[in-house]
Amino acid sequence: MDGMRVVGDLFGSGRMFLPQVVKSARAMKRAVGYLEPFMEAEQGDRSRSAGRVVLATVKGDVHDIGKNIVGVVLACNGYEVIDLGVMVPAEAILDAAVDEDCDLVGLSGLITPSLDEMVVVAKEMERRGMVLPLLVGGATTSRQHTAVRIAPEYTQPTVHVVDASRVIGVVGALLDDERKAALDAENRVEQERLRALHAERERRPLLPLRAARERRTPISWHADDLAAPVFTGTRIVEPPLAELRGYVDWTFFFHAWDVRGRFPGILEHPEKGPAARDLFETGNALLDRIVAEELFTARGVHGFWPASAEEDDIVLQTGNGDVRFPMLRQQAAHDDSRPNRSLADFVAPAETGLVDWVGGFAVGIHGADELADSFRAEGDDYSAIMAKALADRLAEAFAEWLHERSRRAWYAPDEHLGNADLVAERYRGIRPAFGYPACPDHTEKATLFALLDAEEAGVALTESYASLPGASVSGIYLGHPSSRYFAVGRIGRDQVEDYAARKGVDLATAERWLRPNLAYDPR
Repeated sequence: MDGMRVVGDLFGSGRMFLPQVVKSARAMKRAVGYLEPFMEAEQGDRSRSAGRVVLATVKGDVHDIGKNIVGVVLACNGYEVIDLGVMVPAEAILDAAVDEDCDLVGLSGLITPSLDEMVVVAKEMERRGMVLPLLVGGATTSRQHTAVRIAPEYTQPTVHVVDASRVIGVVGALLDDERKAALDAENRVEQERLRALHAERERRPLLPLRAARERRTPISWHADDLAAPVFTGTRIVEPPLAELRGYVDWTFFFHAWDVRGRFPGILEHPEKGPAARDLFETGNALLDRIVAEELFTARGVHGFWPASAEEDDIVLQTGNGDVRFPMLRQQAAHDDSRPNRSLADFVAPAETGLVDWVGGFAVGIHGADELADSFRAEGDDYSAIMAKALADRLAEAFAEWLHERSRRAWYAPDEHLGNADLVAERYRGIRPAFGYPACPDHTEKATLFALLDAEEAGVALTESYASLPGASVSGIYLGHPSSRYFAVGRIGRDQVEDYAARKGVDLATAERWLRPNLAYDPR
């Protein structure tokens, strides 16, 4: 533990990187495992613990790499971590916090519906009269969201932690009476500032939906841009892992370990280079084993259908009737000539009389949870996190591989790009994913998965529309040369009402799933 305190200090000061910390923790954990039979007399004695923290990925969310890293870093610094895993309901989190006599609650989430679930947890903590500090973290969380949505629901300290390197300082301060008061006061001032900034942003004018539609993406439609794919309907795909390996974007592998920088340049970075090279070597060694022993399997599905745009809807003609994807449109009042885009702009309007096509896909990497669990049972959190990080990269590689084959089967039969060109997206067409900036409604995944019969390919949805397995990717294919990614941004009540009507849901349901984009308070 004395050694791990040195590791924690080095990490906190930026002189040691996260992979080295997690490897150090593995050594400590295995040593403690050996010593435990000799320490039975001390079982139940908390005098050696710096504090007890309950961690959980909230209900409906299956992603846990970040949470697991935070848990390891806390354990390295003498904290006792009660890790409840993924998809944990609010009641279970708070019951465990009380039953285990915890000092702090930590919530994690990756998908945007998890943000609402964190609000539920905060409200329940307030209802129960709890006094424990609340930590919030995860890829889709932010200081602003914490300030605007979560903190107002809970009177005790509610702090957003951006990454594992900050967690020790925050937790240490929150569990020290004198430092807690200072951190809490500073945090509340900052959150009030963020709420004021948010309110100011909310006052920026939006165009009425009618006017935004008049500023749609200008496209001159020609039959030459609308090639027909070589098949209609769906096909299951099961590529070998060895083939997907060549499509891995290693930059985001390093990001998962908080070693920021672009690959391959990161390997020669004067400060991060040694840690990056060691991480790259270790990751590839495990990937060698995964491929050789077939520890993961890749399975997915893709398909194509004739399609047209009707106003802001994309309508696919299938053998079982039309399938409609309602899309959202930017409503920001630009002072220049930029259009107010919708993904529906990139599909030929029905009134042109042209036949366009839209594709869809869902892919997953199976086996990561089982491999990670086997490593964790051996006290090897480093390899467990590595396995899941590799699975995530392979899932994205699978999506890249399948998009390439889909383009070749559709409008780019002669396309042959290298990995660098694929990473830079130097190809025609896009593959937007539901829940992301251009189409932020996660619930549309249900329509897509039904269209693809994705469960037959081993990819399913949770109640909050996170996809299973955790290492999975889904979306639609748009092939017009003008297609591009964008963020819908803030939307007004007029569009939400229109969207709810087109989708066939009540206004409250639409507002719930579009909450991060609303330019008004539904209350």
